[in-house]
Amino acid sequence: MADDKPILSDPDQYPTDEVIFSCLGRKKTVWCAFFDALHERHPDLSEEWRYYKDGNNWLMKVTRKKKTIFWVSVWKNAFKVTFYFSDKAEEAILASDVPDPMKDDFRTGKRYGKIRGVTVLFDKKQDIEIAETLIGVRVKM
Repeated sequence: MADDKPILSDPDQYPTDEVIFSCLGRKKTVWCAFFDALHERHPDLSEEWRYYKDGNNWLMKVTRKKKTIFWVSVWKNAFKVTFYFSDKAEEAILASDVPDPMKDDFRTGKRYGKIRGVTVLFDKKQDIEIAETLIGVRVKM
């Protein structure tokens, strides 16, 4: 399980594969499987690491052209992928195969202006399909 905060907090230490893998431990295999599937299914997505001073943390922003699809944060022995959706995505999310607790989190989640987040905590390879479903919804919005 992830600790209570992301761990890539040193602005001078770019998150190379070596740094990321040292943080992920055994979850490295899930990370590799997720990004292998992502590159295979969505070769048009771009990845960019940036250090954000407001959160004192490195985050990966994954985009299609200029549209942000999701954000990745690295935690001790875990990683999370967070999607932000407007209200118009609610029907598609609720009708999807996303687990009910995630649907509930989206429905009742904190609003950031006109958007709400859905986060996938990657624990096992099956979580890749949950993320894939959310990528499909995000790309269509």
